[in-house]
Amino acid sequence: MSLPAACRLSLALFLALGLPAQAQSPFAGLLARIEGAGDQTGVTASNGRLEAQSVDVAGKYAGRLTEVTAAEGQMVEAGAVLARLDDRDAQAKLLAAEAAVLQAEAAKAGAEAAVMQAQSALDVAVTTRTRVTTLHAEGHAAQAVLDDAVNGATAAAASLASARAQVQNATALIAAAEASREQAKIALEDLVIRAPIRGRVLYRLHEPGEVIAAGTPVVTLLDLTDVYMVLYLPASVVGTLALNDEARLVLDPVPQYVVPARVSFVAPQAQFTPKSVETSTERADLVFRVKLAIPRDLLLRFADSVKVGVRGIGFVRATPDTPWPADLAVKLPE
Repeated sequence: MSLPAACRLSLALFLALGLPAQAQSPFAGLLARIEGAGDQTGVTASNGRLEAQSVDVAGKYAGRLTEVTAAEGQMVEAGAVLARLDDRDAQAKLLAAEAAVLQAEAAKAGAEAAVMQAQSALDVAVTTRTRVTTLHAEGHAAQAVLDDAVNGATAAAASLASARAQVQNATALIAAAEASREQAKIALEDLVIRAPIRGRVLYRLHEPGEVIAAGTPVVTLLDLTDVYMVLYLPASVVGTLALNDEARLVLDPVPQYVVPARVSFVAPQAQFTPKSVETSTERADLVFRVKLAIPRDLLLRFADSVKVGVRGIGFVRATPDTPWPADLAVKLPE
């Protein structure tokens, strides 16, 4: 079962108390006034539907699903486990990475011991050189013996420098091994597919036992913190709108409530009215797509009531100072 990577889905903010909608909407008279010729209310109405962005949650790596915990319709919190992939190979790689860290640490310990040994050899060589230099000055040691003592001290100093370089190299190997270990841990964690947002599970796309490719969606979530109604309005109306202008929504199942909203987007280019948009009166062929976003705090308050399916009516004003009709005063369930 597969779906497009970024599908837009209609939502209905179902805020009803379980009462059936009346056959005759209490807003029928208001709509007649607003849509009537010569209306001077300064308020425009248009049919639309609530939408939200769906989020396809995919695995980062290919593998076999061992568990899918998400159930369709379930509300999940951000970070909740949705599915797991077989992690045996990743566990083995993590063990290998941890062994490489131990090996690098042992190499450093050996290099540090070599430094101590080289330091001791240098101390002996320096002491010998000092004694031979004194004996040579007193005429008790030949020049060749002095040369050997000086060369021995120089060689011991070089050996110490080489041993110290080995310690630095071992330190770098430890850092590289630790980085590989962290990478293995991350890869292991990524085999657990978690919810990136708080939302409702819309689709469970795969089942345990299936082998999926990297980036294959396993679950589709609905983001219930960014819900909006999409309207299609003519240029004469859009020309007076501005972002963040107040708006109102009335949903078909619950016409007794008026939901506050704001203009969050106005399309920069006109388009033909989509066939799926049903209007009560004939509208112009070329219209602009407008989004009326519902406040986030209101969505969080009624998150459990957000459902797929129902249309409604959106209302916008010609200017921000145009008064809202009394019928469109905000009214929400207690």
